[in-house]
Amino acid sequence: MKQFDAKNIKNVALLGHGSCGKTTLAEAMLYIAGATDRFGTVADGTTVTDCDAEERKRHISVSTAVAPLVWKDVKINLIDAPGLFDFASGVCEALRAAETALIVLSGKSGLNVGSEKAFRSATKRNLKKVFFVSKLNSDHADYFKVVDSLKERYGNVICPVIVPYVENHKVLSYTNLVTGKTWRYENGKPVRCDRPDMGEIYDKMYNLLCESVASVDEVLMEKYFSGEPFTDEELFAGLKTGVASGDIAPVYCGAGQTGEGVELLLNSMVKILPSADEARPETATDQSGNVVELTCDPDGPLAAVVFKTIADPFVGKMSYFKVISGKLAPGAAVVNARTGDSERIGKVMTVKGGKTEDADYIAAGDIGAVSKLGDVKTGDTLTGAGNPLTLVGIEFPQPSITMAIAPKKTGDEEKITQAMARICEEDPSIRLENNRETHQQTVSGLGEQQLDVVLSKLKSKYGVEAELSVPKTPYRETIRKKVKVQGRYKKQSGGHGQFGDVWIEFEPCDSDTLVFEEKVFGGAVPKNFFPAVEKGLQDSVKKGVLAGYPVVGLKATLVDGSYHPVDSSEMSFKTAASLAYKEGMAQASPVLLEPIGMLKAQVPDDCMGDVIGDINKRRGRVLGMEPGDDGMQALAAQVPMAEVYDFSTVLRSITQGRGSFTLEFDRYEQAPEPVAQKVIAAAQ
Repeated sequence: MKQFDAKNIKNVALLGHGSCGKTTLAEAMLYIAGATDRFGTVADGTTVTDCDAEERKRHISVSTAVAPLVWKDVKINLIDAPGLFDFASGVCEALRAAETALIVLSGKSGLNVGSEKAFRSATKRNLKKVFFVSKLNSDHADYFKVVDSLKERYGNVICPVIVPYVENHKVLSYTNLVTGKTWRYENGKPVRCDRPDMGEIYDKMYNLLCESVASVDEVLMEKYFSGEPFTDEELFAGLKTGVASGDIAPVYCGAGQTGEGVELLLNSMVKILPSADEARPETATDQSGNVVELTCDPDGPLAAVVFKTIADPFVGKMSYFKVISGKLAPGAAVVNARTGDSERIGKVMTVKGGKTEDADYIAAGDIGAVSKLGDVKTGDTLTGAGNPLTLVGIEFPQPSITMAIAPKKTGDEEKITQAMARICEEDPSIRLENNRETHQQTVSGLGEQQLDVVLSKLKSKYGVEAELSVPKTPYRETIRKKVKVQGRYKKQSGGHGQFGDVWIEFEPCDSDTLVFEEKVFGGAVPKNFFPAVEKGLQDSVKKGVLAGYPVVGLKATLVDGSYHPVDSSEMSFKTAASLAYKEGMAQASPVLLEPIGMLKAQVPDDCMGDVIGDINKRRGRVLGMEPGDDGMQALAAQVPMAEVYDFSTVLRSITQGRGSFTLEFDRYEQAPEPVAQKVIAAAQ
């Protein structure tokens, strides 16, 4: 592909709610720009950006895809991000590589949770924002209703640019408010026509445009309030300035399925959106910890951020990167700033969905890919060896659901571990852990759909079938009263026998491990056998007497005993200690302890009652509430961890995806009797 200067490169992330039409819009843009020779569809699994087998099978986007196009000598790198919340890590990847967020809305459903989250995320990353209201060819689509909801939510930031003329619920033409020019579509092609009389609605939309433009410039503001009309040049200049500053988010419209309005969008993107060299300079850290400001300069020091990884069992690992400064060419020697390891760049490539094309180099502002790098992960910086620089990485959402994962076929455990390592490399929001206590492997992710895709990939890509189950809860056991018991072990056989005799006091204490002391007087038990007694107890506390869970909060004091000068040994005293343990635990009012987690949730105010009700059902205790971020309420609660494995699904349902939460282990406390009896019965 032809090389482009940074001033002629625009990196645009396509964001929005699931099924709002992002992938279809990307397909229309690619086709209209001549980047593809056929118009693929999501239903047929033939789109460029849904290139993964799981995406074709499910008809949804599950990972980020890159597809470049050229429009009027400007290269636009489209970065299509998934809309479903389970695959939110793809949004983080897309935002890291883009300067602009193109937020796609459905003309039917309008402003929804996915759109709000996209706007919030783009604002947090200081990206420029553009809206496209799609699916206007559908029944019940209403562009003006969508604009009203955007205006109500975001105020003067919202600036309509293209408006449709609708008769009998059908769009007949599209008008550019900046230029006043109108187009109708014939056989998918825009044709200039006269502007129809839209009445008050046109004046309303035009006034919204003027209000937004006036808000970014004092001279234009004075002119607006004096009642003077703006020229086309003033509107265009104000629009470009407002987009660059983030004070304006223009609104376009059309239908991705038919291509209507897409050419008008492309024209505006080329004219209005900031190019890679106009983006805010990035900061990096050098070896000494000094902050370095990097501009988009192909002759500057090399710094490229890896924003996506594909780990394919057949193709190998592919690292997608954006060059922030400098130039990355085949054969270059680079350093991974995180590890300090040197890497040799093989081929560098441009990417279009699932296809690649060799490139002579990838320069500052552009996006490319390189294969078979060593320990390079998503978020790493590839930099020059002379003065390594570290760019800001990517902050991924924390997993909110954890399930146990096991192979369906005995002996496939190692296969799962190896395959999951690659899957986790592709999506850092997925975690695989070995729980030594419960002897289970657990996989954590952002939702049930994401984990279902993990199972499907294990089977289709790595040939191993696995199943998920609710993970075991790591309970504990302890005692509630002090007792003194004897442990006596005597065994007579041919030759030497075995003899050990101990008196031990067991009592509760505040400790996560066994506390052992000895207060033996007069040599009743020789000192050389004390370690054996302690070892016998340490081995014993690994299993409690109720349900076999580890014992905590236990103090054992060796107070008396006896020995035989010939038959006593370390083994006999170790065994005597374990007998005393079993007897003492049974007499000391043993109880089951359950892990309690600290749950911190961000919840919309109107959903708070339902969320608190659900927490109460889980035996949780709400500790308090306070105003949170972006109009949400921050809720803190303590909840038994055995009760929250499906809380993420319920919270998403109650809050329609707006809510989020974190959960961290806090402490152990005594389980209620019905819960304890159920756990004990299951263990037996």
